[in-house]
Amino acid sequence: MNIEGELIYRAKRGDMSAFEDLISGYEKKVYNTVYRFFNNAEDAMDVSQEIFIKIFTSLDKFRGESSFSTWLYRVAVNTCIDFSRKHREVTLPIHEESEIHNHLNLGTPTQLPEEFIENKEIRQAIADAINMLPEEQKICVILRDVQGFSYAEIGEILNCSLGTVKSRLYRGRRNLRELLKDMGIFSQTSSDGVLQRGEQHGDM
Repeated sequence: MNIEGELIYRAKRGDMSAFEDLISGYEKKVYNTVYRFFNNAEDAMDVSQEIFIKIFTSLDKFRGESSFSTWLYRVAVNTCIDFSRKHREVTLPIHEESEIHNHLNLGTPTQLPEEFIENKEIRQAIADAINMLPEEQKICVILRDVQGFSYAEIGEILNCSLGTVKSRLYRGRRNLRELLKDMGIFSQTSSDGVLQRGEQHGDM
């Protein structure tokens, strides 16, 4: 049994010290993931605490059929979904140009021109548009294009097939592109496939 397996074994028997050691390597990333969903430090802290309470109280349900990290992030994502349904819409922060330039792929060709991402209004429009996506598509866009999880990791976290992940992500990106065009942020794609800025924003 490896170290993590030993910690899980002890934590299942109520050893709080073992549980604290077990989650210590996950706390920062879980908090950062939750913050990406809500863009609010207070909500992120509250939801993160709820996630780790759920992890502790349901640890006996972990059977080792997936990695512990996959199971943990599945609990985290489901908790974020439940919280957003009960309280408010998810507000996705889009504030790091390099992050979106690398991850927010909106089709093929996929990347938004850098000058668009640098504009605060455009970043907010992208966040608003993502919030308008159907929930399954929104979660895949957040996990893949903002958080950078692989297709396989998303499939494990959401407990669905690789094909389902790709299908949801494809539809999400397509719908996101249409929403941005409806908002007047982007016009139709140009002949070379690059998204063009809407005319009303031409002087921005």
